[in-house]
Parts: sequence; structure tokens; C-alpha cells
Amino acid sequence: MSNHHPNVQRVADALQAAGSTGEIVILDDAVPTAAAAAAELGCEVGAIANSLIFDGDGAPVLILTSGAHRVDTAKVAAELGISKLRRATPEFVKEHTGQSIGGVAPVGHPHPVPTYVDTALEQYDVIWAAAGIPHSVFPTTYAELLKLTNGTPTTVN
Repeated sequence: MSNHHPNVQRVADALQAAGSTGEIVILDDAVPTAAAAAAELGCEVGAIANSLIFDGDGAPVLILTSGAHRVDTAKVAAELGISKLRRATPEFVKEHTGQSIGGVAPVGHPHPVPTYVDTALEQYDVIWAAAGIPHSVFPTTYAELLKLTNGTPTTVN
């Protein structure tokens, strides 16, 4: 594992610390979109957990959403009691996760980020999430994602 990108190593360390058994997979090509990842992995696009960082009144909010969904930012902001939930800039994402858009993992950030997990992911036995860079992924489950991220189940759309 030591030959991996530092972001991937941080994700691997976080998974191991949490007792996760999912092995990180390094793909030949970057899969910056849920559709690309699903095609590469041979699974439904809905089984891809997109890690989307939003700017919630200046604080980072991580929403793990099914690749089959778009986040209804007004609805989620209202549920969270935030005045506005905006898609974060690449700089904001990097600052709060240490990772770049397209490869943001649910874990392995410098500091915990409040996380909300799309309840639509619950229907899949195996969920794939990014592992710190755009061509790395790891398999997990809905229950494990909630545990790994200390996440709150949320209807995002």
C-alpha cells in the first residue's frame, strides 16, 4: 500500500481503523463521474456513492449521494437548518478534505466533515465510493458508510 498516493493511503488507514474489510481498487482510468465508475465496475450507477462537498454557510457539508440522484440543495438546506447550500469551489473542497473533486472519499479528511448519506443507497448490497483520487474506489455497504462517516441518513432529492 505504501506506493499509493498519500490520499489513498489516508483513506486506507481510515478504513482499516474503522474495521472495514473493503479493499481499495486502483482503476486504469480515472472515473470522475458515477456513470464512468459504474461502467468500469460493472454495477448500477445508483450503487456509486458520490461524495459531494457543499458550502453550507461557510462550513463544509459532505453529502454521499447515489449516482442515480441529484441533490435538491434547497430541500437539504432546509432540513439541515442552513440558509444556503452551495456547490463548493475546488479550492474549498481541497481545503476541507485534502482531496480533489472527482476523487473525494467519504473518509480520510484532515478533520471530520458533517456527513449526510442518501437513503437511496440502502437498496444496494455493495456500494462503491471514491478513495481519494479519481481512479481509486472501494466497496462498502450502506450501514458501513453510516458508521465510517458518522453520517446521518437523509433523503436528498
